[in-house]
Amino acid sequence: QMPSILTELGCLPLAEREILLGTSRNIFIPLVILVIAMGSTALGFAPVAIAFFAAALAMVAFGVIPVSEVYRAVDGPILVMLAALIPVADTLRTSGGSDVIAGWLNAVAGGLPAWGAVALILLTAMAVTPFLNNAATVLVMAPIAASFATGLGYKPEAFLMAVAIGAGCDFLTPIGHQCNTLVMGPGGYKFSDYPRLGLPLSVLIVLVSVPALLVVWPVR
Repeated sequence: QMPSILTELGCLPLAEREILLGTSRNIFIPLVILVIAMGSTALGFAPVAIAFFAAALAMVAFGVIPVSEVYRAVDGPILVMLAALIPVADTLRTSGGSDVIAGWLNAVAGGLPAWGAVALILLTAMAVTPFLNNAATVLVMAPIAASFATGLGYKPEAFLMAVAIGAGCDFLTPIGHQCNTLVMGPGGYKFSDYPRLGLPLSVLIVLVSVPALLVVWPVR
């Protein structure tokens, strides 16, 4: 009966997996490793990728995670998809795709008020980030947003922050952000599960972010 109940309620069932219970002797070791990794990134001693990769190696070295479990946890298709997305991002930047986006924005935003222009940049960043990673989206959209704001006679700060928010808010696909991709396998999600919850969340972010940006960074 559980599958029919989940379908009726519109829930997203997680993938079935065994429960792994740790031992009491390993309680404090992962906590210390996590604190060291977070502290090193917060204080600028190491980049995030290096700090947390070192933390993962430390977990294995201190026996918190067995080596056999590490190999079982590696999801090959996910790694291949992440690697395949890198040249896609480079192609969009080098093929003139950013120029096409800038021309489209200038064509549709001529008579928009300030809040509409900021919302347009935010929505455009949200639309681009599924096809690029968030960092590449910022690189592509930031100069577009700055020139777009200048052309309308506005200060660029709110538009640049809209790009930053939109680039980090891809909830509609599993490929727009690494976290979305990495939880797809363990959670047992399908591609269609992401827009079911991601679309309402994206709308909420737009409704909250646009007025907040105009208050914190006035365009005039």
